[in-house]
Amino acid sequence: MDREPDHKGSLLLSEAQRLAWLRLIRSENVGPATFRELINHFGSAEAALSQLPALSRRGGKAAIRVCPVHDAMEEYEALQRMGARLVALGEPGYPPHLRHIDGPPPLLSVTCGNALTQPKAIAVVGARNASLAGRKMAHLMAEELSRRGHVIVSGLARGIDAAAHGASLRGGTVAVLAGGIDILYPPEHGVLLADILSNGGNAVTEMPFGWKPRGRDFPRRNRLISGISLGVIVIEAAKGSGSLHTARFALEQNRDIFAVPGSPLDPRSEGANNLIRQGATLITCADDVEEALAGRIEPDLPFDLQAEEPEGLSSGSPPEPSESLRERLIMALGPTPVGIDELVRHTGESARMIQILLLELELAGRLERHRGQRVSLVY
Repeated sequence: MDREPDHKGSLLLSEAQRLAWLRLIRSENVGPATFRELINHFGSAEAALSQLPALSRRGGKAAIRVCPVHDAMEEYEALQRMGARLVALGEPGYPPHLRHIDGPPPLLSVTCGNALTQPKAIAVVGARNASLAGRKMAHLMAEELSRRGHVIVSGLARGIDAAAHGASLRGGTVAVLAGGIDILYPPEHGVLLADILSNGGNAVTEMPFGWKPRGRDFPRRNRLISGISLGVIVIEAAKGSGSLHTARFALEQNRDIFAVPGSPLDPRSEGANNLIRQGATLITCADDVEEALAGRIEPDLPFDLQAEEPEGLSSGSPPEPSESLRERLIMALGPTPVGIDELVRHTGESARMIQILLLELELAGRLERHRGQRVSLVY
């Protein structure tokens, strides 16, 4: 078992276990969903690490990069030097709502502060090139919600994000980063980030230390913004903007979506106005948000990463599926996502054996996981 329960049943990792978790999530082709499957199959990160090369070879990839111990130790020590820490999924410091989304990050890099663990979290997002009216609305909304005990979550971007963070400093605010915890983007927000941290807020990311954000990293950040929060407020979002991606993630995560209406003549309001047409709650003040969220705060549900360990998979090499089963599974897969339960029914094999085959293909870079326990083949 890769856990040490405390008196409340929370997960608490030892330093050795934390390093093993870090090595596993930083290894090639291991994402959050794969991480969880590996832990549940092999019982611990250390055991899973030892099986990665064999699984990858059987999936068709001759060699897979397993994160070396010294690389993980360097990241661990770098975080400590800057006053940050690694928080594991299921530990007391992990955001309470984030742990219940589909494929939550197994490890987060977090700076000091306790805002991240507060259950009354609301995201405020919107245009980087926001109008003065949009910034004022973001400031007023965030300031009032913060005064009423809500933690404001945003992405530290220009425009709406910066206005929301700045207005909620006293109540604690969470900046979700697209790069490493040590990489400030945009660079001019150094003073704002310092103010966030000095007032008990947090910076948080799932990306490695030193990681410079790329375009494709921002949707991952937006998924965390909505996942940490009970609901997402959108203020000025153009059609196709990242803020609308955050709203889409919120919908998938069963979060409330709020939108401030804007002028139909302003392209920066097109996205928010369309959200309202599609069913988002129209809001003009903090009262509207609190009314919609009445009774919405989720209970602190028990969480256990460790599923029942499959018999015979806790030690030694994983059982090797027959070549005929492997061929049948690959034939059943294609570019269109299909449910794992459908694959089990189609092959007539156990779910455990199918999961082993899927892990082989994924570690070899031949499988992509989708929401709702669906997978597709990568060509």
